[in-house]
Amino acid sequence: MKKLSQIFILFLAIALVLTACGGGSETSTPSDSSPTNDSSSSPSDSSTSSDPSSNTSSDDDKSSVRIGIAQLLEHPSLDATREGFLDALKDNGYVEGENLEVDYNNAQNDPPTNLTIAQKMASEPFDLVLAIATPTAQAIAQHVTDKPVLFAAVTDPLDARLVDSLEKPGGNITGGADLNPEATVKLMEFIVEEFPQIRTLGVVINEGEPNSVVTINKVEEMLSEYEIEVIRAAVSNTSEVKQAAESLVGRVDGIFIALDNTVVGGVDAIIQVAEEHQIPFFASDRDTVERGAIATYGFKYYDHGYQVGEMAVEILKGADPAEMQVTFPDKLDLIINVEAARRQGVEITDSMKAKVQDKENILNE
Repeated sequence: MKKLSQIFILFLAIALVLTACGGGSETSTPSDSSPTNDSSSSPSDSSTSSDPSSNTSSDDDKSSVRIGIAQLLEHPSLDATREGFLDALKDNGYVEGENLEVDYNNAQNDPPTNLTIAQKMASEPFDLVLAIATPTAQAIAQHVTDKPVLFAAVTDPLDARLVDSLEKPGGNITGGADLNPEATVKLMEFIVEEFPQIRTLGVVINEGEPNSVVTINKVEEMLSEYEIEVIRAAVSNTSEVKQAAESLVGRVDGIFIALDNTVVGGVDAIIQVAEEHQIPFFASDRDTVERGAIATYGFKYYDHGYQVGEMAVEILKGADPAEMQVTFPDKLDLIINVEAARRQGVEITDSMKAKVQDKENILNE
């Protein structure tokens, strides 16, 4: 009897195995002949798959990446920063319109709009937010606290209270500063050495922009050692720039502007005044020199944006912004616009040209 029971159990086990094998072939056949999972597949199908092809989820994650960009205003330097940022993402596999969604917002230098954009960035689901220019970065930092934030085109992140330190920013924000600490020093040295006739230097400035105030304070401190007086002409919006520049005529031997977003927005008016009254005009950024200032020590804002874009790639891969060091431009050179100098009554000498490392930075020769 005991032996019969064992035989019965053996036959039962064999039957169960055959049933399981038959069932397995029936359920696998449709999947063999059907196409790969489409949008109608249930979440449980994709989450429980043990097929190695399911490891392509990293590519799927890339397709869902959404980045918000907030920019203070349209300006060649800021636009080039954004372009470089997006190109860095593209070069690392994040392509807008394919596997990257970008929500671009421009405040047109309007403070209420700038605030509204920051609030929008805080309320919507972004994987990362880029803030271009100091006022925009300050608004974003105040409102966006639960997602990674990068800043660009910010002169002094410490003074703007964006980070705790340049080495370890802390919090959810880091980025790239757009002023190499040596740039302003080198430009003032260039003016002192090559323009001995300049004893008073006029500056057009929005005192409400921290980055501009920092730069001009530094200029005043440096030039005081050479007994060169700095005369400020203050503005509160771009429409006042021409009047401010005209107020300096007859009072100064040269004009300089920092990377002041309000002033740069109306820089064509300064160029016009400089040319009409033969006043040498110097700037803090390459784009303004290309438009008509005589010289600067600078870099390409595209490169600056690209550098910040590479930081974005690292963050999207899991890097912690709190531990990412603030970057600075590392390609600094004298940039001269020969034609602009001629229109302002200045001859570019061999001595000036000799200070340019990359001769492509001698423009319009």
